[in-house]
Amino acid sequence: MLLQEAYRRMLLIRNFEETIEKLFLEGRVMGTAHTCIGQETLSVGVAAALQPCDAMTTTHRGHGHFLARGADPARAMAELFGKSIGYSKGRGGSQMMMDSSIGFYGANGITGGSIPFATGIALDAQMRKTGRVAICMFGDGASNQGVFHESLNMAALWNLPILYVIENNGYAMSTATVRGLANPCVADRAAALKVPGIRIDGNDFEEVRECVRHHADKARQGKGPAVIECLTYRLSGHSRGDPRVYRSREEEENAWKKDPVKTFEKTLIERKIASESEIELIQQQTAQQIEEAVQRCEQAPEASLDEFQNSLFSP
Repeated sequence: MLLQEAYRRMLLIRNFEETIEKLFLEGRVMGTAHTCIGQETLSVGVAAALQPCDAMTTTHRGHGHFLARGADPARAMAELFGKSIGYSKGRGGSQMMMDSSIGFYGANGITGGSIPFATGIALDAQMRKTGRVAICMFGDGASNQGVFHESLNMAALWNLPILYVIENNGYAMSTATVRGLANPCVADRAAALKVPGIRIDGNDFEEVRECVRHHADKARQGKGPAVIECLTYRLSGHSRGDPRVYRSREEEENAWKKDPVKTFEKTLIERKIASESEIELIQQQTAQQIEEAVQRCEQAPEASLDEFQNSLFSP
């Protein structure tokens, strides 16, 4: 992925997430959503390292991962509107979207719930010898779930082609990482199972891309799993309506000064990869793309009540 395209994806995710927050405040979409503002560079860096055949699972905070993998923002947004053009025909909402054609196997509302699922995808890839690598995204809070340790142990025993990528954004809902983990370095846990454990700057696109690519290549060669902990920061609240009383405004202001999207933008200009006018054009184009996505969603038909029970098991 070219750096300009990476920047475009980051901006697309940022505009998508900021628009979602605005739509909730205006009462135009219902339910809830967990935005990844501040974590866009990480999402795009991971996606840029993957091959089309690879699989990715995500968390309740998964819009960015989905868009980074190539999802249509209008169809993703339509799920929050409850519209029929959504990835789950308007029946799933924020956390129930997937598209296997781009190797994205979705999220769920269970903390750490995708970890054993992704491990199963990796086992399937190994048994079928497809060359696929599974990328399992989850947060620092999910690393305390038993399924993380159980799944990692199985992956290590069987040399499964999977990367456990931890987005350590400093908070598990409202609990600071340093208060919830006796050792706040999650990557250290990999050593107990003789698995590589790496801690990197999740706000550095190139570091994320190269680290994930390196370990994905090793996994593809049959050398087993790795744990990659990416340090980042959640600039938004945990979910809509979060007053963020668990952290100071000063902390947030300092984090905004290190906004990874702005930092990446400066890097493009300094390296003469993009001019200021090109940056401005990309900003306008991505903003327009999201605006058009909202218009498309508002004009789309509502999810059909007659179809709500389709694809469900019944006695």
